Amino acid sequence: MNRATQKSFARAAIAASAVALVLSIGLGAPVALADEAEAKALFKGMSDYLGAQKTIAFDYDTNLEFVTTDQQKLALASSGAVTLSRPDKIRATRTGGFAEVEMVFDGKTLTLHRKDDNLFAQAEAPGSIDNLIDTLRDKYHRPVPGADLLTSNVYEQLMPLVVDTKDLGSGVIGGVECNHIAFRTEEVDWQIWIAVGDRPYPCRLTITSKLVAGFPQYTAQISAWKAGGEVAADDFSFKNQTDAKKVEPSDLPNMDELPDEFTPGAVK
Repeated sequence: MNRATQKSFARAAIAASAVALVLSIGLGAPVALADEAEAKALFKGMSDYLGAQKTIAFDYDTNLEFVTTDQQKLALASSGAVTLSRPDKIRATRTGGFAEVEMVFDGKTLTLHRKDDNLFAQAEAPGSIDNLIDTLRDKYHRPVPGADLLTSNVYEQLMPLVVDTKDLGSGVIGGVECNHIAFRTEEVDWQIWIAVGDRPYPCRLTITSKLVAGFPQYTAQISAWKAGGEVAADDFSFKNQTDAKKVEPSDLPNMDELPDEFTPGAVK
């Protein structure tokens, strides 16, 4: 690119930034469109709906944004699918640029399968999906972002930590009208968009950390929502169709969406 072209691009970028700034000043910051009680009632309605579903299946796309120690902002994208049968069965897959993974739980045995390395590990973890989420986080240090939305009572799981609630009105996600609610805790800010109507499922979840430099942000957008009889049957057993090698859970490579070669900003 020659110098004249570079200057042209620079002027265009500055102009675009100026327009964005003017629009943001003109529009002002978002304000709460309803009181806190109504916002919490919307979230409680979603929680009750999710907890009442015996079977659920959906696809999702994630975006993990973070700022590196050299102050470069990056974003990593992944896609996957989840099928669960309450109280104690789940299958989840995720494919990204650095890992292709599968998690299967049949109520007794948890299987973690890293497909790109053709390795898998298993552990006995009898109990509910709620217990499994706690086990992954506390025992195996493999927390699943947004996994609290899969618990049997999302409201009781998340609301005790909330210190501020805002109803931001409505939005549209994938063509679906949604109620938009924002919550704050001491450690994270998070937003959720909930489908309007008699199926108030989560359409998008955004979590922003306040304790890490650069405020890394995780977003999961949900599509192809199914519940009840719409969900295809699944026996939730692990099928080793690729002759994967079994290893100990501690020997399984990193399955996170943020690979080891990326270093986020320091914890505040």
